[in-house]
Amino acid sequence: MASASTALIALTLYALWAMLLVLSVGAVRVSQVVSGQAAPTAFPADVPHGPEPYRRLSRAHMSTVENLPIFATVVLTGWAAGAIDPIFNALAFTVVCARAVQSLIHIASGSVHAVNMRFTAFAVQILCQFWMAWLILQTLGLF
Repeated sequence: MASASTALIALTLYALWAMLLVLSVGAVRVSQVVSGQAAPTAFPADVPHGPEPYRRLSRAHMSTVENLPIFATVVLTGWAAGAIDPIFNALAFTVVCARAVQSLIHIASGSVHAVNMRFTAFAVQILCQFWMAWLILQTLGLF
């Protein structure tokens, strides 16, 4: 069971990362409202608003949240199927680390170099999740 809990810890860390990002977005918004720089209604979801660093933070949060269900599905399916082994666990932690790197790069810069590095971190996540899914399908006898 210790092996299974490692991937579940990775999933929990991913969720905590998403929560940290949303708290950061919230902190910016609250500080703007409290300081009188913005009205509470000044943050519509369907309209870009705020300075570029804030928009990058907000987008980093949304990207994390958009990908959390995929990662959760893969980890929980792997756990339910009994596919979790040391490789699966290493892949799960690689996903979390690459997600944090992607978010931090996204927040730090919008330069071409940063976008390329961010894409690389995203590609690592996707490749790891495909590999994890492959391990699940192998465990289920489909390959």
